[in-house]
Amino acid sequence: MYAYRPQRDRIMSMTRLFHPLQPKIVLGIAAHPDDLDFGAGGSMARFVADGAEVYYLILTDGGNGSEDRQTTSEHLCRIRQQEQQNAAAKLGVKEVFFLGYPDGTLRNTLDVKRDVVRVIRRVKPDTVVMWDPSCMYSVEQGLVNHPDHRASGEAALDAVFPLARDHLAFPELLDEEGLEPHKTATVLMMNFDTYNFAVDVSSTLETKFQACAEHVSQVADMDERRAAITPISARIGAKYGYTYAEGFVRLDLA
Repeated sequence: MYAYRPQRDRIMSMTRLFHPLQPKIVLGIAAHPDDLDFGAGGSMARFVADGAEVYYLILTDGGNGSEDRQTTSEHLCRIRQQEQQNAAAKLGVKEVFFLGYPDGTLRNTLDVKRDVVRVIRRVKPDTVVMWDPSCMYSVEQGLVNHPDHRASGEAALDAVFPLARDHLAFPELLDEEGLEPHKTATVLMMNFDTYNFAVDVSSTLETKFQACAEHVSQVADMDERRAAITPISARIGAKYGYTYAEGFVRLDLA
């Protein structure tokens, strides 16, 4: 289901074998509605199928993501939040948390980190899925990673370590809200080109596409997206002996 293979040409220092990943509680943290579904939807569905509880934390309101000159940010925010709820239901996600920071201006501030720590301490995930904050662009795919993606990855990684762990970090969360410190064991980071770990999504790729199709405001042609994603999933899977897979940069912290 989950496999490790050293990618010496991409990640020179990551050569040790990982223990089997059998998450019980997974928290996906991302910038926008649809990020986790397109980036890790097959894995989320697989985790759910294997008995894990999966939660989403979406940091921005998604209010900029439209080419429709007739829409407003307020209208788009409502639509995208409902689309995310619908997509999460397709995957079996237990709950979606929305922070509502303005789309396109996300920064790794203390307020953002506090809000992320709050959810981590509440949910107590053993595995957190997030954007890789070091992923600036992809030459291979010809794209620049959205700055909100990078900022969300920075905030999530800072929140996981050390802020959610340390009882003296944001003491109001403990003193006023009763949220005990929490140590996350494993981080899986979405990165367009680099990965050292894969999740077998051969049985859940179709579920991922069903979830992605819920993001109607963002997807003009789902068949086109499917045609683009399928060979990437097949290429990653082939490296690990699966039909289809999603790749991540994996860090074990505990």
